[in-house]
Parts: sequence; structure tokens; C-alpha cells
Amino acid sequence: MRLDKFLKVSRLIKRRTLAKEVALNERILVNDVLAKPSKELKIGDIITIEFGNKIVKVEVQSLEVSSKKEDAVNMYSFISETKREQI
Repeated sequence: MRLDKFLKVSRLIKRRTLAKEVALNERILVNDVLAKPSKELKIGDIITIEFGNKIVKVEVQSLEVSSKKEDAVNMYSFISETKREQI
């Protein structure tokens, strides 16, 4: 499954176009490598997303084509959330 679609279906990012934009702005890493929106994910991949002043790290658990809101959190496991220091 594509990175941008996974982020939308898992509800980590609300819209696919926003997920694409974030990836194109080099704010998403997959396994510590910059990722394009079209990056194909597999179970076990580690995704790091930069949201403004916080960095969220999750591991892909499943690649469902669609999911209900309450099931979306089962698509990934939360690893960490850190706040970026302001300069």
C-alpha cells in the first residue's frame, strides 16, 4: 500500500492530499529514509512523521484497504512522540 493512502486510512493524517504534501516537503521518513508519497509500505516498516513541533514514530501493523474509525488504530503501533526543541 502507498504511504499516502496508509496515512489516510490509518487516520494518522486526515486527507490523502495532505499526506502527499507532507511527504513532498520531506517531513516523513520510512525506516529512517526520506519517503515519497508513492513509497510502498510493508508490515514492520517504521514511519516517522514531523508535525510542526512534534515528531511521531509508529510501526506498520496491517495494511487494510479501508477501515472504520475505531479500527484504524489497529493498523499501527505507537512507538514514540517527542517534542522538537524551539530554536
